[in-house]
Amino acid sequence: MKWMKFALPIGVLIVGYIGMKGIEASASDSVITEEVDTRPTVTIEALAPEDVRVQLTSYGEITPLETTNLAAQVSGEVQQWNPKFVSGGLVRRGETLFEIEADTYEAALLMAEANLASAEAQLIQEQAQADVAAREAKAMPNARVTDLYLRKPQVMSAKAALKSAQAQLKIAKRDLENCKVKAPYDALVVSRGISTGDYVTQGTPVAVINNIEYAEVTFPVAGFDRIFLADNTIGSEIAIEVDDIQGATVKGTIHRDTGVIDNNTRMSYFVARIEDPYAINSSKPIIKFGSYSTITFEGKTLSDVYRVPQELITNRLLWTLDGEDRLTSQKVTVVREENGDFLIQGDFNANKVVMSLPEYPQDGMPVKVIETTTDLVTASAN
Repeated sequence: MKWMKFALPIGVLIVGYIGMKGIEASASDSVITEEVDTRPTVTIEALAPEDVRVQLTSYGEITPLETTNLAAQVSGEVQQWNPKFVSGGLVRRGETLFEIEADTYEAALLMAEANLASAEAQLIQEQAQADVAAREAKAMPNARVTDLYLRKPQVMSAKAALKSAQAQLKIAKRDLENCKVKAPYDALVVSRGISTGDYVTQGTPVAVINNIEYAEVTFPVAGFDRIFLADNTIGSEIAIEVDDIQGATVKGTIHRDTGVIDNNTRMSYFVARIEDPYAINSSKPIIKFGSYSTITFEGKTLSDVYRVPQELITNRLLWTLDGEDRLTSQKVTVVREENGDFLIQGDFNANKVVMSLPEYPQDGMPVKVIETTTDLVTASAN
């Protein structure tokens, strides 16, 4: 019986080994080997050329069209001033800002009128005497008829006196008008340096005012943007976003090119104008001088360009597929960068532009194209 204890395990091992070999032999005939696809996967899209109107952006500070250091044109005591003639006040063109005592200038005007009347009378008298002399001279020998006899010098002197009297009257009227100092344009009062009872002399600075009929913005255009300026840039409309006004955009017009290029920055500078910035003639938002603004305006139209994400362009190369779904790098020209995209031109396969590249792309590398359905693209966009 002892031999049974050793024979039984050995027999089990032998039977198991024979069974395993039998299974291997039977399975070897039915195994089907499958080839593993090791090609990297990519997605592609077809691009269509388009015409793109370039949008140029710049920045600048809102400044007044002009600033005037207002001065008195006649001397005298300040009698009164306009309640709006204070710092921050808005006054209209032709509105009286303050008045200077006018008694002296009214008297000067009366004297000038009297002198004019006297000069006119003197001229009439001299002219009449000259006419009498001319009639008498007809009966006299020519040798005795002189310019002095005909009273020509006296008439000329009377005419000169008349012109002098007319000039004095004109000055007297102007001085009297200047007793009322008026705004030369719609203005913002920056500062006022006089009060009632102050005595001012001719040329005394009395106030600083800013023209609010127009505002100006001087804005730079970088050298790489100059080539995209439209031919009709001067006179074209611009959109101005003012930092102090949330969500408001006002319109302006490019008025002029300053005509110089900065030596340090290589930038050109243009000047835009905004009509009625303080909205005294309209209901648009008030734009305060000193505000910072962002300016947007249209440049040239780029014809037949392709818009691609920037990450698809490396060393000015764009990857596409050939007819056998192999990677091909093609040289392109980057015309402009805009909103995270490149606008490009070039001779490439626009129907098979690779949108997702393998980690190490190489020319001629075979790839597997993943089809993207409209639903997936829409879902991704959402």
